[in-house]
Amino acid sequence: MDIATIFGLVAGFSLITWAILMGGKFILFVDVPSVIIVFGGTICVLFVKHTLQEVFGSVGVFMKAILVEPKNPEDYVTQLTNLANLARKDGILAMEKVKVDDGFLQLAINLCVDGATPDFLEETLNKELDCLAERHSNWIAVYEGIGDTAPAFGMIGTLIGLVQMLADMNDPSKIGPSMAVALITTFYGAFLANMVALPIAAKLKSYSQKEQLIRKMVIDAIVGIQKGINPNMLKLSLKAAVPPIQRNFD
Repeated sequence: MDIATIFGLVAGFSLITWAILMGGKFILFVDVPSVIIVFGGTICVLFVKHTLQEVFGSVGVFMKAILVEPKNPEDYVTQLTNLANLARKDGILAMEKVKVDDGFLQLAINLCVDGATPDFLEETLNKELDCLAERHSNWIAVYEGIGDTAPAFGMIGTLIGLVQMLADMNDPSKIGPSMAVALITTFYGAFLANMVALPIAAKLKSYSQKEQLIRKMVIDAIVGIQKGINPNMLKLSLKAAVPPIQRNFD
């Protein structure tokens, strides 16, 4: 579970709620037409820009951004070095008994044990990596799209409210509700974009970059094992992918 994401979302919602309550009544910031304009309009644009699978799947991706346990490159350095030591001591076929939770690493081990050449091994695993990057890019685009679209619909709601207000200037009782729609839609759009959508897109991008880095480490390690590289040399090579502050491990 990513505590930072949960803390940021909860704290952000709490601060906005606190600011609203300190300045007036919460009900003043609840407006159904504004909700329909911003949230409904944004959802409609998502269906235009993306497939049904991507739109509905984005909900699960949001939960993963909150609940996923980030992978650590340093853990993989140790694990991959152990595999290299095992292959050097008992032969590559000894890795056949190794079972891991990471599906990509397990695929790499299976290909290595099955006798794939280093070139075929590297080509196949790089295809898997490219497909992963493409899938992640699509999910990130969904949330970046929300971040771009929500403020635009906030502005549309503002224009609608202003038009309604100007059209009813002779009726003072209608000026207030029209102005509320004009201002609250802008608030909703800015809040949805900057408190939810864009931060989640940035977090997904960070996760994607780290996972791609780890998969590149796996590719380099398994290809190196297939070529018979010395485990100590392999470990030094893999450590280059780990931030210096995190390299204090055996």
